[in-house]
Amino acid sequence: MERMVTVENGEIWAAETGAGGQGLPVVLLHPAVGDSRLWDPVLPHLTGLPRLIRYDARGYGNSPKPAAGYSQRADLRAVLDHFGVERAVLVGSSMGGRTAIGLALDEPVRVAGLGLLVPGVSGYPDLEVREVTEQIEILAKAGDMDGLVALGLRLWGAAGTPPDAEATAALRAAIPAWFTTFGHEAEEPPLYDRLGELDLPCALLLGERDQPEVVRCNEEMAARIPGCELFRQPDCDHFPTLRAPRAVAELVTRLYERAV
Repeated sequence: MERMVTVENGEIWAAETGAGGQGLPVVLLHPAVGDSRLWDPVLPHLTGLPRLIRYDARGYGNSPKPAAGYSQRADLRAVLDHFGVERAVLVGSSMGGRTAIGLALDEPVRVAGLGLLVPGVSGYPDLEVREVTEQIEILAKAGDMDGLVALGLRLWGAAGTPPDAEATAALRAAIPAWFTTFGHEAEEPPLYDRLGELDLPCALLLGERDQPEVVRCNEEMAARIPGCELFRQPDCDHFPTLRAPRAVAELVTRLYERAV
């Protein structure tokens, strides 16, 4: 079931699938290197779960670009409210993981379990590399989409084999959102130092071929979150749902069993 969900100052696209029933929902949050279609390889392995909800963040996929200020966390909350979800397991990849962490800290009663795939977190030092930001700005000003995609593959797609069609398509579709959302998305407050407050079943998947900064961040995040299960995926980069869909599904299923 697909629909547009009303959020503050706009709307976003969302879809609900699953085996049916009134069980605990799982909400899937995509990264900034793609949209909700990045979950497509994983969904066939999650058919036993009663409710699966996924959505496109503003400017990504089927969701319109923002025309005013917004908060990723508030949009997630609006999706839960729209589907009548009081409590859910949140599984977020990269940017989506950051959003899931924010809601889990802000409203812990609404989050039954937290799955983090190569996640980011606000407040972690040196996660963004200045040189990378400068390269993106130069390519963007030149209107060089091919250059931006190639840079994205070098940074986040080390485990892929050229032409790496799926990751290439995901990046090409996502890159415009990096710029249409700029200046509209509210900045998250620092959350890294609050990870020890999380008190719920948690699992984190680390891609060993991801950027060294992300690998280090993920290791330290898992160490700070009480009882977090750390899964190291050897042949995985920043596209875990493309590189290791079965491993991702196993993480989600195992986390779900701990959360219900």
